[in-house]
Amino acid sequence: MDEELKSLQIDRSKRRSRGRSRWSTWWILLGVVLFLLLGAWRVTSAKFTSAPEVAVERVRAVSPAAAPEGVVLNATGYIVAAHKIEVAAKVVGKVKWIGVEKGDRVKEGQVMVRLEDDEYQAQLEQAKGQLAMLQAKLDEALNGSRPEEIAQAQANLESSRADLENARVTLDRTRGLVREGVMSRQSLDDAQARYDGALHKVNALLKSYELVKIGPRQEEIDALRGQVQQARGMVAFAETNLDNTVIRAPVTGTILERAVEKGEFVTTSFVGDRGAKGYVVSLADLDDLEVELDISQNDFAKLHSAQRGVITTDAFPDRRYDGFIKEISPEANRQKATVQIKVKVAKPDDYLRPEMNASVAFLTGPKPARDPSEPAKPVVIVPASAVRDGAVFVLLDGKAVRRAVKSGAVSSQGIRIESGLIGGEDLIVGPPAGLKDGDKVRQATGKS
Repeated sequence: MDEELKSLQIDRSKRRSRGRSRWSTWWILLGVVLFLLLGAWRVTSAKFTSAPEVAVERVRAVSPAAAPEGVVLNATGYIVAAHKIEVAAKVVGKVKWIGVEKGDRVKEGQVMVRLEDDEYQAQLEQAKGQLAMLQAKLDEALNGSRPEEIAQAQANLESSRADLENARVTLDRTRGLVREGVMSRQSLDDAQARYDGALHKVNALLKSYELVKIGPRQEEIDALRGQVQQARGMVAFAETNLDNTVIRAPVTGTILERAVEKGEFVTTSFVGDRGAKGYVVSLADLDDLEVELDISQNDFAKLHSAQRGVITTDAFPDRRYDGFIKEISPEANRQKATVQIKVKVAKPDDYLRPEMNASVAFLTGPKPARDPSEPAKPVVIVPASAVRDGAVFVLLDGKAVRRAVKSGAVSSQGIRIESGLIGGEDLIVGPPAGLKDGDKVRQATGKS
């Protein structure tokens, strides 16, 4: 039994052969290195020998007239009436009658509101009376003196002449009696005074007779004419005020707001909400509508005057309206960094209402040429799949060359390229996600 146990005991005194263990380790390490080198060679070989295939399309440039229309910018705003009018009264007064409601269509000249006119009627009658009086005075001056007046003046003159002759005879008689000593010196002085007075009276009546025969002075007639003209102006002013108590529609349009009721007082000056009203109705021509937009200054260069656009509303998205840029604000909004523009709706209908939300898709179109002799720049359009991160890849000598481009309007045929391509380049359509500038590529068979 002991012998058997001894035979099973390990003899640690014996050592393995060192040469055989060393060579085994080296062979294992060599195999691992060869395996790694083979894998690296295959990866590198695949990278440099198998270039990816790409679809290539020749870039074409067309004339602006043949280029399809595309959307260059989308913007949102509000529909507004091109000319909204707040109709105010030209005279103060109390509303006597109002004949319109919100939403009513009115024609130019149609009566909308009447004010109480009693005071203005009285003022007109007073002005007419003043005119009639002054006109009568002018007619009197123009017609001159009546024959009866001339005859009366002449009779007064002859009577005074008779008195003068009597005074002269009395003076001569008194003078003789004074020389004879019959009458005193005082009697002579009294007779002389009566004669002198009669003489002056004759001279005065002679001048009056001549003036009556001649008639009024031209200056007096001109003054009367001026007064008559002034009176006529007062009559016209009173008639205008009376006519202004009837408020009519200045244009054909639709009533947007009715601001007064019967019995309310209307004034011509600014007032508060609780005081007299400054206007009676507001109206606008709903056949003349515009879309008011605030365009970011970064996008402003994409637009120009008279540029076409397609208008849609949130309320009726399936209805489209043609329009064009009618007005561009001459100044920008500093706080918003925007420029306001107005797009005129070419053919509005009853579906459009002021203050509706609206969107405008601006279409490409020829910009006004600064120099008429300058030839039109060709238009380059590429597939949308070719543009990635503001750049495209073109095939050049078997390599993908990256080119930065400036894209423009988008249409059903692709994206318009404003700069970066001129036409004739071999464009890589749908480049692989990992494609980099300078990578080798192969043109796919059947693609050109």
